[in-house]
Amino acid sequence: IYRVCKSEPFQSEFLSRIERHRTSGCDTVIPMPRPLNSPRPPRYDFALACQELSAADPKLGRLIERAGPFTLRLSSAQSPFEALVESIVYQQLHSKAAATIHRRMIESFHDLCGAGNHPSAQHLLDCPNEQLRAAGLSKNKMLALRDLAAKTIDGTVPTLERSRRMSDEDIIEHLTQVRGIGRWTVEMLLIFRLGRPDVFPVSDYGVRKGFALTFEGLKPTQKVTPDLLPK
Repeated sequence: IYRVCKSEPFQSEFLSRIERHRTSGCDTVIPMPRPLNSPRPPRYDFALACQELSAADPKLGRLIERAGPFTLRLSSAQSPFEALVESIVYQQLHSKAAATIHRRMIESFHDLCGAGNHPSAQHLLDCPNEQLRAAGLSKNKMLALRDLAAKTIDGTVPTLERSRRMSDEDIIEHLTQVRGIGRWTVEMLLIFRLGRPDVFPVSDYGVRKGFALTFEGLKPTQKVTPDLLPK
């Protein structure tokens, strides 16, 4: 609890609330922001996975050794809807700018949802364009978010509980029906949100470059062009 309360997001939110309370002259009690959910390690045996991959291929084994300890942690309480909201906001933006827009959008729903709570799909579908535009969202991203909200309500986008019972390919098939969501985005969700162990995003630039460096003789100093990367 101490580490959470000392964290920058927690303190920043609480201090901003104190300032709003002070300038408003209000005597009501300030609600504390919810502590962030503690990330957890994946439920699969990652030590055994690293061991078996290393044994299967010496080059891959040396790469795993160079990479160091397995440190992946999951935001296990985040639903597919919430994760995809974040993914859409972050698309084609520097992470710092995207984080600011995402925070502003979430904060714009505080009166409806309470501070620290994520808006529901219905909240997002019902809110005016002006609210999303004020947070810094483009027209295309507003359309994508509304489509995501609609497909969450109609069941195309599964709940977190339902997604845990679905195969990787079933989740990909469902989520890629949402405007602006491609296979790579869903693969990132499978790895970093749902903790699926057997996902290999072959279209990812970093994966393709890493494969070329490790297995195809690409030099670290060599300029990378599309024809040098594995298809």
